[in-house]
Amino acid sequence: MGSTKIIAGVEIGTSKVVVLVGEVVPGHGLNIIGMGQSTSVGMRKGEIEDLSAVSDCTHAAILSAEKSAGSQIEHVYLSKSGPSLVGMSSHGVTSVNSPDNVVSAEDVRRACENAKSKALPAGRIYVHHMRSAYRVDGQLVHRPIGQIGNKLEALYWHVHANERAVSNHIHVINGFGLDVDDMIVSSIASGSILTTETEKKQGVLVVDIGSGTTDYALYREGRVVRTGVIPVGGDHLTNDLSLGLRISPKMGESVKLRYAKAIIDKSDKDDSVLLHGDLTIGDRPIPRVSIYKIAHSRMEELFMILKNRLGSVLNTQNLPGGVILTGGSSRLPGIDQLAEDTMGVPARLGGSPAWVTEKELREPEYACSLGLLYYGYYGQQSEEDNLPSRSSKGLAGWMKNLFSTRT
Repeated sequence: MGSTKIIAGVEIGTSKVVVLVGEVVPGHGLNIIGMGQSTSVGMRKGEIEDLSAVSDCTHAAILSAEKSAGSQIEHVYLSKSGPSLVGMSSHGVTSVNSPDNVVSAEDVRRACENAKSKALPAGRIYVHHMRSAYRVDGQLVHRPIGQIGNKLEALYWHVHANERAVSNHIHVINGFGLDVDDMIVSSIASGSILTTETEKKQGVLVVDIGSGTTDYALYREGRVVRTGVIPVGGDHLTNDLSLGLRISPKMGESVKLRYAKAIIDKSDKDDSVLLHGDLTIGDRPIPRVSIYKIAHSRMEELFMILKNRLGSVLNTQNLPGGVILTGGSSRLPGIDQLAEDTMGVPARLGGSPAWVTEKELREPEYACSLGLLYYGYYGQQSEEDNLPSRSSKGLAGWMKNLFSTRT
């Protein structure tokens, strides 16, 4: 029996910072023991614009989480989003070395390392390497060891990011006296908690709609085969309402939360709502249909961008598991229906697994933070366990060098 471990999932989002604390008890699993959150300051579209301000609000959330848990955090798993994240596919190739042309574990290792060692442009750093399949002499296989052939290829989806953007996120945590054990792309964190192994194998798309960005992860054959970030989220709808209704951004957010729907509801299209609702100076009626049309247009545009990005992959044959929507902006009524109508694939709201018993944590805006804890608990397993991997030349080694040279 090993000792207990206190881990934390830290999500520095555009609108808020969430820190969940978990206790890993050998032989007994993971217990969520603490939570802290604060309003984000200095973030824009998932990226840090004011390092000092982001550090202050993140450190406040960490302090609150540690106080709630009654324990100090020992290990941090940090999410990453933002437009600097870029995904690409590649493959590594090696010749089968054995005299009888039977693929060995060493052949597999060489092919994988070859795929993960592709050079990046200056200023870029790998965040994830995700293996999707193998090919032996051009034929797709999922378990190549023991297959007979001359050439082995390892197929990968890689995610890389701007080195400065990654460094800024890590330095926020480092400034609190903590190291980052690992950084996980937000969509992968959310997907790890919202999808079943069956759905991943059949094919499923996870779409995490936050305040500043929309992150997505596509699973097929049990593995992540594509990810991406769209720099559009709930804040854009707030801005649209502010401009379209000629109200302040603060009031636009209020109107969004109180009245907006993703579909144009004809049952009350002739109704109006009061802007403030208290008949004070400046209060005025706003047609509900005006709010619906603005919300519908923005969300429809988002799903069209996603549809165009995924192209022919987005169909019921490739995605029997459909589309799972999560993130704070997925609370918008009717958004699942709009997603289904726009993308032509069944869509539904994501739900946390049964072991998440705290009511607040079952809300969609906490899917990523829960996924970080899940990753912290399971993420040290091998690639054969369907989790993203690192290369010694990638982020893990880079972080070690960063921490060893800090002042």
